[in-house]
Amino acid sequence: MLRKGITESFGAAIHALSTTQLTDGVINRSKRMMLDTLGVGLLGTRTAVFNRALKYSQMFTSDERSSVWGNPGINLPPHYAAFVNGIAVHSMDFDDTWHPATHPSGAVLPPLLALAETLPSQPSGLDLLLAFSVGIEVQGRLMRFSTEAYNIPERFHPPSVVGVMGSAAASAKLLGLSPAQCCHALAITASSAGAPLANAATQTKPLHIGNAARRGLEAARLAQMGLEGNPAILDMDCGFGVYYKDYSPSAMSHPASNDFKWILEDQDVAFKRIPAHLGMHWVVDAALAARAKLENTVRNSGTDLSQIRCITLRVPLSKYINCPIPATEHQARHSFQFSACSALLDNKVTVSSFSEAQINRPALRELLSKVNVETPEDNQPSFDKMYCQVEIETNQGQRFAARCDTFYGHWRKPLSQEDLVEKFSVNASSVLCTEGVEGVIDVIGNIEKVRECSILGSYLRMTGSQHEPLYSTRVS
Repeated sequence: MLRKGITESFGAAIHALSTTQLTDGVINRSKRMMLDTLGVGLLGTRTAVFNRALKYSQMFTSDERSSVWGNPGINLPPHYAAFVNGIAVHSMDFDDTWHPATHPSGAVLPPLLALAETLPSQPSGLDLLLAFSVGIEVQGRLMRFSTEAYNIPERFHPPSVVGVMGSAAASAKLLGLSPAQCCHALAITASSAGAPLANAATQTKPLHIGNAARRGLEAARLAQMGLEGNPAILDMDCGFGVYYKDYSPSAMSHPASNDFKWILEDQDVAFKRIPAHLGMHWVVDAALAARAKLENTVRNSGTDLSQIRCITLRVPLSKYINCPIPATEHQARHSFQFSACSALLDNKVTVSSFSEAQINRPALRELLSKVNVETPEDNQPSFDKMYCQVEIETNQGQRFAARCDTFYGHWRKPLSQEDLVEKFSVNASSVLCTEGVEGVIDVIGNIEKVRECSILGSYLRMTGSQHEPLYSTRVS
């Protein structure tokens, strides 16, 4: 059944939204998202998947050039800069996660920064902040067109579907497109949406974010040049509705009406403390708590993990984050079993936990062989309702169990500003010099007061003189 006017309402709202409509809550949350995205993106520029994408993208040239984060002297056509920077953001699965499920920021910030460098009149920090918030808002509204979207995905990776639309909306906003052009930008980019979940836990998954960033920017540019798509793309079951079994779209309130309210005002995002799929955060916290109980019992004799006979994980049913014996870093990032065993063995999970050497340790492999996974019916496959329980049983028959219902960093238990800045600093300092790290923190912290957002790009190019590469930078 054709529902009229929904796409038009989105085009009108994207065009009409102004900086005066930005609330303090949206500004603060957007700034936190932007800072975290830049941090994980900078760290991600030292990974193998980023380096391969960069090598490929350097084959292309254009009159317009945009910079690559953390790589001074390297410039690419803007859509390829958005592509590689987007890949960097998701290369370690370290970027933010929203509810309903998606990674919202990585698809939006890279195209905006790439596009800003090419505009004849340099956008202000407030312009950048508004366009970013618009891109996030569009994603949030599209995800609410289906109850299916509230659960852990089963068929496609959400950023490839809603992220590309957010990228188009944000880019259209920064370009100042008309309402009709905004509609066409959404229609054009809808034909570039979608990525099968079968490519999760592979090197291709980060490309989902990179492609979303790139294709959304391209769609906005094409709409600016007069290319048209179906102006009712969001209204139709055979339009954007093809991605959801229970598609039920609704119009976007005009910003001038009393009905308009930012979704980001009500729904916070999750910021990750470890570079892995969001579900891993529950099982890691539960495993650490179970290990602590074990240590408290045997502290006089020392913790001997070889005495563990069985490890039981009670997690929600999800095929793509159930990887019993991971062979690669990307599989490990999507493995309840690896995350729990790594936490039990090391009493922590860090960036280096996912190196080839760490994954293949005999002690870790031994623990993995002892894991059983149960999926209780009450454990719903939703990032808002799921839990993880880890139970350790020793050879002596002792049992130590712990359950995590909400990990620190979840939207119900958000990272403090101090911890968020600390996460950014640790990640960014692996690439940038101290001046660059502090400069990015200052610019993002005061972005609504910055006259020209180009200052942000200058700090993102201030690399340190000597940095150890990540374990995964070698390209064969």
